[in-house]
Amino acid sequence: MKVLVLGGGPDAEREISLKSAAAVAAALRTRYEVVEQTIGRIGLGELRAMPGDVVFPALHGFFGEGGPMQDLLEADGRPYVGSGPGAARWCMDKIGTKLAALALGVPTAPACLFDPRDEKAPFDPPLVLKPTHDGSSVGLHMCADDEAWKRGRDAAQADVSANPYRSYMIERLVPGRELTVGLLGGPEGLRALPIIEIGPASGVYDYEAKYNRSDTRYTVGPCLPAGVGERVSEDALRLGSHLGVRDLARVDFLLDARGSAQVLEVNTMPGFTGTSLLPKAARAVGLSFEDLCAHLIELARARGR
Repeated sequence: MKVLVLGGGPDAEREISLKSAAAVAAALRTRYEVVEQTIGRIGLGELRAMPGDVVFPALHGFFGEGGPMQDLLEADGRPYVGSGPGAARWCMDKIGTKLAALALGVPTAPACLFDPRDEKAPFDPPLVLKPTHDGSSVGLHMCADDEAWKRGRDAAQADVSANPYRSYMIERLVPGRELTVGLLGGPEGLRALPIIEIGPASGVYDYEAKYNRSDTRYTVGPCLPAGVGERVSEDALRLGSHLGVRDLARVDFLLDARGSAQVLEVNTMPGFTGTSLLPKAARAVGLSFEDLCAHLIELARARGR
């Protein structure tokens, strides 16, 4: 069987996608014939011309992870790893994800869309300003006070002016511990992998802490207050299932001082780099990186049959 691994894409997370795709391709070569393709914004004809029996779209960002690429993959007809177009779009929209969480009774911080015409936010700092349809902390502004809000607002206004299709959201800052739950598909459906706590050495878990620094701490199975771990894993599963994700996902939370874990976002194609969290959680249950990648290919292959 030949596996087509796609990396790159046209979005802000292109460099991370290239790293993910390279790692996935190397892992899959131990078991399959692999064709690795670096893409931008492609069309159906280009996709159909690429060889492969199963597609692993190791793509991050709106085009590759948020629905348009999934539309192409559905039209192409070959089995592929990851969620379908509907779930991809719903999860890529952070406001839409929050509305889904609230409908299920899963806690999440107050948030609203950013209006670049407005100099004021609907609530006072501390708050977070970030794109509604990007990941990897791209465009993230932590606004601890009015001056930080002004700097963040100016940067977001400039970004929206240069990229009219990009939108931002404002979210109340929840101080606390950052937790993430990986979801992995199987014969019985989704299951929650062990919780990981993320501890940046300083500041916030931004792009630098994720990919360019080596001092971020990752604790698999952290010590949590009684009942919190079970509730976080259950909420991640309920939300992922409600949104329709399949094969894999990662659900991020902030645990506040009262013990309430508030959902931040759902990633339908988490990273596969050396510091990525889903592979760390999979290793904790005995799945090597190679095992994890092969497992995802076999899930897609079985769905194709």
